[in-house]
Amino acid sequence: MATPTLTTITSKGGQSGSAYVAIPDSASSDALVPGMLLFHAFRGLTPEFIDFAETYAQRGYIAATVDLYNGETTEDLGVASQLMGAMDEATCTDLVVSWADSLRTHDLCTGKIGTVGWCLGGTWSLNTSVVTPIDATVVYYGDVAKTADELAPLNGPVLGHFGTTDEYFGKDMVDAFEREMAKAEKPFTNHWYEAGHAFANTGGPYFHEESATLADDRTWDFLKHHLS
Repeated sequence: MATPTLTTITSKGGQSGSAYVAIPDSASSDALVPGMLLFHAFRGLTPEFIDFAETYAQRGYIAATVDLYNGETTEDLGVASQLMGAMDEATCTDLVVSWADSLRTHDLCTGKIGTVGWCLGGTWSLNTSVVTPIDATVVYYGDVAKTADELAPLNGPVLGHFGTTDEYFGKDMVDAFEREMAKAEKPFTNHWYEAGHAFANTGGPYFHEESATLADDRTWDFLKHHLS
């Protein structure tokens, strides 16, 4: 079983960063596999996102769920907002680029990597992909308010999953993102679900199983196509 293990690296900027890393049982020097960077939602690196690392490893990826909060987690929405508000973009960018480099050069990795994130993690899935070469990017209801110039460095396609009743990241933002991606001549596929925000967070109160299952199936197909 691909059990996630807490792993620490030192970033390019000299900070210590941790992630739960899971490696497929099938991976070997004769059978390299792609890598996946996973990003947690705004409550922090809670157990469901550690479990996601195992899920992705079982699907054949070296999976690392990166801790963006330096060990902090909470179920209190107010505290979660404070943690998110305290994030320093430069510090986080240094961390995610370092994790991407570590995964890309892993002895068992093909060199191809993707990113997937949920909510805050969806934002950082896209953020990561514009600062370091990523081969496939998946955003589950994250902030995608970027201009064509900001999106120009994208190395691979983007897949989006958004809920029609999401009160945080709605149609106006996603439609604008689609236009900016077209201006930047970058491929973007989006899917809408009859659900609200955080519909695919398995441990959350807004989990919508039908939408989550469909979104995950589309994600597996997308990643297989672009990372194989």
